[in-house]
Amino acid sequence: MDMSVLIWIIVGIIVVIAIIAVVVFASRRRQEARVAAQRHEAGELRTKAQEADLAAREREAEALRAEAAAKQAQVDAERLSRESATHRADADGIRSESAEQFRRADELDPDVQAPVEGRRTDDTSR
Repeated sequence: MDMSVLIWIIVGIIVVIAIIAVVVFASRRRQEARVAAQRHEAGELRTKAQEADLAAREREAEALRAEAAAKQAQVDAERLSRESATHRADADGIRSESAEQFRRADELDPDVQAPVEGRRTDDTSR
């Protein structure tokens, strides 16, 4: 074997090793770039998920506030209904007292004839 052939074999082996090294290096770089892109995308997804979770919690809080307002409105409506019933009963009582006073006044007034079915028969108005 000639020395020049041996040199060409060594040079060929070195070139093959260099090509393999370049391919491995490029492959690692692409893999690192892909991993970095995946990390970036995962970070963006986490940020969006956190924003969505915050929005969901805000909506839940709004729903609770609306529910509380509705319950307060029901309580207020019930209170007003009771007040209305009380006022109505008071008005009925006052009307009844007024009618009784008119009846007694009619009994005492000599100018009033006997009432027919609870009506006064004179010309005076109440």
